[in-house]
Amino acid sequence: MQHQKTLLTEGPVWKKITFFAIPLFLGNLFQQLYNTADSLIVGNFLGSDALAAVSSSGSLIFLLVGFFNGMSIGAGVVIARCYGARDTRNVEKSVHTTVTFGILCGILLTFLGIFLAPRLLVWMGTPENVLPNSIRYFRIYFAGSLAFVLYNIFVGILQSVGDSKRPLIYLIISSVTNILLDLLFIVVFRKGVGAAAFATIISQFLSAALCLRRLMSVRESYRVSLRKLGIDIFLLRQIISNGLPAGLQNSIISIANVFVQSNINAFGPAAMAGCGSYSKIEGFGFLPITCFAMALTTFISQNLGARKYDRVKRGARFGILCSVCLAELVGILLYFLMPMLISCFNREPEVIACGTTAARTVTLFYFLLAFSHCLAGIFRGAGKSIIPMLVMMVCWCIIRVSYITIAVKIQPSLQTVFRAYPITWSLSSIVFLICYLKTDWMHNFGQRAGAGS
Repeated sequence: MQHQKTLLTEGPVWKKITFFAIPLFLGNLFQQLYNTADSLIVGNFLGSDALAAVSSSGSLIFLLVGFFNGMSIGAGVVIARCYGARDTRNVEKSVHTTVTFGILCGILLTFLGIFLAPRLLVWMGTPENVLPNSIRYFRIYFAGSLAFVLYNIFVGILQSVGDSKRPLIYLIISSVTNILLDLLFIVVFRKGVGAAAFATIISQFLSAALCLRRLMSVRESYRVSLRKLGIDIFLLRQIISNGLPAGLQNSIISIANVFVQSNINAFGPAAMAGCGSYSKIEGFGFLPITCFAMALTTFISQNLGARKYDRVKRGARFGILCSVCLAELVGILLYFLMPMLISCFNREPEVIACGTTAARTVTLFYFLLAFSHCLAGIFRGAGKSIIPMLVMMVCWCIIRVSYITIAVKIQPSLQTVFRAYPITWSLSSIVFLICYLKTDWMHNFGQRAGAGS
């Protein structure tokens, strides 16, 4: 009965995608609240320099975490494919391979984050008055890497089988916990920026534990048993072949964003604080984009596993339309509300001006970002992660970095830096559309699946 409820291969397409995407939307909303709480509390109670320290770590955090999150996407594709085909044996094996691999990745990320922090932050040109707090925040954050990686692995498993509701519940609990701990450590105990990172770690361990408890208690093929943890080489290869391009894509984009951050740093702490505040608000604007892109990856994977190609086409069209329309509506609202929203983080006029300039350069172009992300999600769901990796590597990294390198020398301003985003979103949208129309991705997938089964 539970299997039928979570399967996305039966029932009205619009209803299945929408009801799967809504919990993803709410979950991402609370995830963004989770991340924004640090900046709001730090900015209001510790000042703009402390806010700049937290903001300067964001790109680096995503650089390291993004790679392993990409690997969890690859695992989700493999699990969803087996689940849609009702291959219970390989669902079980792929789940335990994924969890074991996640544990190893979490341990590796802990050491990378702690030891690389000073070098990377200096390389980004972090100002000396901000650097000590940035290093402290970064190192404490990555001390909890195992929780971050496993949480994303567990959520990926649940979402791959069509369960997006329970991850939402667990995320709400951990988000509330994080905010309360931020207030306790910073407002009551008067601790510094490291306390914000520590609160995040505790909250993340809580959400990971709740997900694991759920996975160990279900009676479905995706149940996790500690005794069955191990690596299946064949399935690990599939996970890596699907996840490595997504992981590299995340890291490549992050490298470009680290380059962008280093250019923002050159404009001083006010620019760092203002643009960092906008990036937190921007996360809310991206919610319609990410939830439909994630929903499409799972929907495409399950339905291609079941070889329901017409259903795949209808789902792709519906998901793209919803995401593009919602993203643009949010972008228009943020364009007009940005000065007021930035002031919630910090009331210094220069900080508000910098954040508003950044926002008003990009928010009206959110529809392009939504289109690119949805098509990337569709290709990942079809097992063709290499396409979004190459498109985003060229458009969002090589071209973006090249543009900024040249343009900032000609016109050194924050607006020049942030123009890189709509320009590269436009290019990626054009290339993705060509690939979508010209690539016979569905039936190639079906032939591969038939040959390997």
